[in-house]
Amino acid sequence: MQAFAYASPATLQEAVALLAPSWGEADILAGGTDQISLMKEYIHTPKRVVNIKGLKELAGIEKTAAGVRIGALATFEEMLTSPLLKEYPAITTAVRGVASPQIRNMGTAGGDLCQRPRCWYFRKGFGLLAKDEAGKPLVPDGENRYHAIFGGGPAWFVSASSLGPALVALGAKVKAVSAKGTREIPVEKFFVAPADDATREIALAPNEILTEILVPPARGRNATYEVREREMLDWPLAAVSVALRMKGTAVASARVVLGHVAPVPWVAKEAEAMLAGKTITVEVAAEAGERAVAGAKPLSQNAYKVQLARTAVKRALLAAAGIKA
Repeated sequence: MQAFAYASPATLQEAVALLAPSWGEADILAGGTDQISLMKEYIHTPKRVVNIKGLKELAGIEKTAAGVRIGALATFEEMLTSPLLKEYPAITTAVRGVASPQIRNMGTAGGDLCQRPRCWYFRKGFGLLAKDEAGKPLVPDGENRYHAIFGGGPAWFVSASSLGPALVALGAKVKAVSAKGTREIPVEKFFVAPADDATREIALAPNEILTEILVPPARGRNATYEVREREMLDWPLAAVSVALRMKGTAVASARVVLGHVAPVPWVAKEAEAMLAGKTITVEVAAEAGERAVAGAKPLSQNAYKVQLARTAVKRALLAAAGIKA
């Protein structure tokens, strides 16, 4: 990898002071499960790497008056075993899906949200929008079996975050800190479908550090369902997280968020609207699945994802309702 300066600040204030106003100058190192690979592949060639592993204020999982705070440095293993997250099966199921003990013990909550796309064109140096030297998009007529079926381009990669769909469904926010101050960003707005190669796929600025995730109290039922090609360490082909607020046996309001089928966690608004006032049954869940994929536009090799997403919506809803599929 390219030579770089290394800094290990003792405080958050020292850390943000080491960042830069533009991408490429400085990169943050937390768990390192993605960052090191990017540097070895020369996708990232930062002049300075800022190690934040020792910042205790970014660690831990805590109960707060506003719900649960998940520190950006909380590992997947900590999230999986935390009693404070038992009311959020949408989160713990997504965490459990990361089957590698090594990754669960090193990978962090903040790193999961900030990881770069797994798109093989991006990883081979063709840029975020995967274009050839003449500016022609490579994905629509290329190897696209793992790419997006929603969004319609020009970004065809899928968001790699395991936690993203669950956090969007639960109405979570993230806190970002820079030398200028602190701001909160709804997770739904944290992910971005870039229109050009100069735009990142997250709303974090290059001089900001994601410090924590703020999850509101679980009011109702929630669940995640994922479909993988292999049970071992692998990213899902499709995933769905749902959160239901109930009025008796009927759904008062619903959040249905699809993962790994678009550049951002994809909110299935038509399915959400259809569920309002309904009691969850196998038939209702199946109809919601149909509504959720109504706007899908698969590419030449990934039409199979439509069926996977349709089924995942149905099974996530049944899991939230406590009904065996």
